[in-house]
Amino acid sequence: MADLMAVVLLLAITAYTCAGGTDYGAGFWDLTAGGAERGKRPRWLIDHAMAPVWEVNNVWLIFVFIIMWTGFPTLFQAVFSAMWLPLALAAVGLVLRGAGFAFRKVARRLAERRLYGAVFACASLVTPFFLGAAVGGVASGRVKIGTEASADAWSNPTSIMFGLLAVAATAFLGAVFLTGDARRFDAPDLVAYFRRRGLLSCAVLVVLVVITLFVAREDAPHVWHGLTHGVGLAFGIAGAVASLTTAWLLVRRPGGLARASAVGAVACAVLAWGLAQRPYLLPESLTVAEGAGASTTLTWLAVVTLVALVIVVPAVALLYWLDTRGELEELTDADLRQGGEHRGGRAGTT
Repeated sequence: MADLMAVVLLLAITAYTCAGGTDYGAGFWDLTAGGAERGKRPRWLIDHAMAPVWEVNNVWLIFVFIIMWTGFPTLFQAVFSAMWLPLALAAVGLVLRGAGFAFRKVARRLAERRLYGAVFACASLVTPFFLGAAVGGVASGRVKIGTEASADAWSNPTSIMFGLLAVAATAFLGAVFLTGDARRFDAPDLVAYFRRRGLLSCAVLVVLVVITLFVAREDAPHVWHGLTHGVGLAFGIAGAVASLTTAWLLVRRPGGLARASAVGAVACAVLAWGLAQRPYLLPESLTVAEGAGASTTLTWLAVVTLVALVIVVPAVALLYWLDTRGELEELTDADLRQGGEHRGGRAGTT
């Protein structure tokens, strides 16, 4: 049961990386869009593309935390004790990002929109970087039972590379999804705009992966061995193929297939890391069996997780399906006025 819940935990991390990462990537491109006039069109697309789904993607983060502290309390204690600072910064970024995105949409003054937009965009870099740095600290083997909080736990070479990889992966996902959204909104100029950024971020991601492997060989030998052998290597190769496929699809005809291959590329990378750590939760110090909670707790956690997934997954899938069909567009002031006039006309005829 412990191994099963460890797989579920890894899948939850993968789901959050792909779903939440797409939104963080949109924030990255919001930050790099330029001034108010130059970045007006890209930011318009980002607002319209994110509005229906940006909150729901955090459901996977909730799954991660619940499974960690319920199913693997020793792991939860060790990670949050050793790296409370980067995780706290990631949490602050998560809150500020949501607040900035929400307030920017309702702000009336240009100065306020710029302020809230900057908060949203900067926080979209802070959160994935520090979450990636925390994962890198675990992968490097610096986090053990009883490890005290220190900068070395999350500012080492592996952590820095994992943080940069997280930012690059989110930028890659965001650009690919925004390219598809631009096509859906019939904006050919934005299709070309985000296609270029998708190809650029894909190239940067590949370069960072190669550099990370060289860094991990010296700084995280256990994970490096797992990434270059067996199932970890298989998922790494699958991720590379998916990345090349995404680049080809972006050039040919961006759309649903490009999105699927981009998600596949990032998902394979996360799975490769998780499987490379086998059989450890904390490399070479805490195995899955040692870090698991009581068997009764794991059994009930598995039941509750299954029930939650049966309820949540269809609802989230329906939301994404409605969004891609354009069924969740926000009402404009003109729409509201037309609706009021329509109701008033009907009232006058009855």
